Amino acid sequence: MALTCRCRSFGSSQTFARNMILNEPADAEAHMHVLQGLILPDPELCDVMDLHLRLHGRLRVAGDVLHCAAGSGLRGDTYYNLFNIGKWQSRCGLRDLALRLRGSGRFEVTVWHAPDDDTRRVLTRRVLSLAGTAQIELPMPEGDGPGVLYYELHTLSDGRIDTLEWVTAQAPLRQPDLMLSVTTFRREEAVARTAARFAAFRARSPLAERISLLVVDNGSSAQIAPAAGVQTVRNENLGGSGGFARGLLEARARGVSHCLFMDDDAAIHMQSLERTWTFLAYATDPSTAVIGAISSGLDRGVLWENGALFESRCRPLYNGVDLRSFSRVLEMELETTLPQPENYYGGWWYFAFPLDHATHMPFPFFVRGDDISFSLANDFAAITLPGVMCFQDLDFSERESPLTLYLDLRSHLVHHLALPEMVLGRWKTARIAAWFFARSLCSCHYETLAALNLAVTDALRGPMHFARTADMVEMRTEISGLRQIEVWRDLPNDAPLPQLTAPESPKPLLHQLMKCTLNGHLLPFFSRWGARVTLAARHRGSLGKIWGASRITYVDRARRQTYTVHHDKRAMLREGWRMTTSIARLIWRYDRLRSDWTEGYTALTGADFWPRRLGLSESNETPRLLEK
Repeated sequence: MALTCRCRSFGSSQTFARNMILNEPADAEAHMHVLQGLILPDPELCDVMDLHLRLHGRLRVAGDVLHCAAGSGLRGDTYYNLFNIGKWQSRCGLRDLALRLRGSGRFEVTVWHAPDDDTRRVLTRRVLSLAGTAQIELPMPEGDGPGVLYYELHTLSDGRIDTLEWVTAQAPLRQPDLMLSVTTFRREEAVARTAARFAAFRARSPLAERISLLVVDNGSSAQIAPAAGVQTVRNENLGGSGGFARGLLEARARGVSHCLFMDDDAAIHMQSLERTWTFLAYATDPSTAVIGAISSGLDRGVLWENGALFESRCRPLYNGVDLRSFSRVLEMELETTLPQPENYYGGWWYFAFPLDHATHMPFPFFVRGDDISFSLANDFAAITLPGVMCFQDLDFSERESPLTLYLDLRSHLVHHLALPEMVLGRWKTARIAAWFFARSLCSCHYETLAALNLAVTDALRGPMHFARTADMVEMRTEISGLRQIEVWRDLPNDAPLPQLTAPESPKPLLHQLMKCTLNGHLLPFFSRWGARVTLAARHRGSLGKIWGASRITYVDRARRQTYTVHHDKRAMLREGWRMTTSIARLIWRYDRLRSDWTEGYTALTGADFWPRRLGLSESNETPRLLEK
């Protein structure tokens, strides 16, 4: 279908453009398409105002309405409400844009354009007497380079703002049918809240007939209230891999065009769904996928990740960025407008993708690594959008355990053995295992070392082992049995709160000595003279804080649970010998392993494995090519 677009540009010498302001009748308003609406704080989710709007003067937020007294004002140069014009131009071919307001009162409205870190241009400035709905048509910045727009309003009389929307007369390229697939395992309260919030949102959304929710219940325990557009299916507990594979199969069976994988405890502003749907509707590349950011569990205004890269290990992008800072948000939005490398991926707390371009199903990792391989193996054109972010209460750094690191290492090895674009060669692949091992050895986590040895053994066993153990029952039991010391234990009720150590950075000579001796493991009698430190759980993997320590106590966020690890040369020798022999086998058998994994990965992510494994097809036989 050909689109008729109105293209406008402005020169660098312009201070602002004289644009048309329309007090729209209802029929004119109906011909416009909303690209991005206003998101206001949700007290139950995130009430950090500077993530949403910057207010001054007597301006009050009541529900979805802004009540403005004369002399007050607001700016939308925020993570949730700026408009990334660069992404819309380069990825959606946007050539028409307007700002629509609804409310009452007299306002001075300014729209700013920020094409880079240092430049702010006034795109348009108007005094507007608002009575109902008005629309300010905007000139389009030249080119398709990075840049963001934001509005600024000064109130000249008492009034109210009901709506602030970025709209266009340009029609979308498609009408996606988007199914949310949420996998849950015995998190009844969390998934019930997610389903209830979605049902309430869908009931009032103009996209109601285009969005739906499927809860894949791996624990057969979820109690989801009946609602339009919400369904539940019970599923064998095959982890996130099996749950999301089931969701993908159900999405195909229902004939939807796009699927959105989400965690059961990942809360979002529900308007994020509308932003995702709209961007997918306009994207010129039908392989476009939308990645959601995720906040830190310690501070909802700080990012944990906004997309990530994978090479040897996971590298979350924009970790620690304070979203209350416009300069940091602007830098991030400008950078994420540019093309991303091939090793770019998105987590399954929020990942929306087109089913037609999902040529590989999830690999049966159970959990950890399934989202990475899914992103890398499928040819998606992934992008992040401002305001599309999940909140989880857990601090990700506190989740480390022998089981999670076992899962991480084995998936890391599989990615580099199975995916052609991830090939590193035998020595760099072996170095991944050595790095995981050295990191845990230096922090005296010997039970974790035993679990890491199991991870390398799994990779050496080949893809058939993953097919046979997709439920991970035996491995989870075995790793659970390893844990005697690295287990959180409650402090007695009358015990004083542990005092955390604030270790100084070691002197350069001591630092190098600790690195060369694996934090004292190669020094005699180190357990007697090494330091004793007490650290917050989030520093479990921070080597800089444990150099020179032979006894380390970790304390959870509430300071009510602890565990302590001690220097142990016997454990080092036992687990070190096992890792050395496993790495030697990996290097020796590398070429054969690569061949087996390339063939096996294709089979286990093809169209046949998951229907058989989930009992959804007549045959439950394992693919023949893996029976070697």
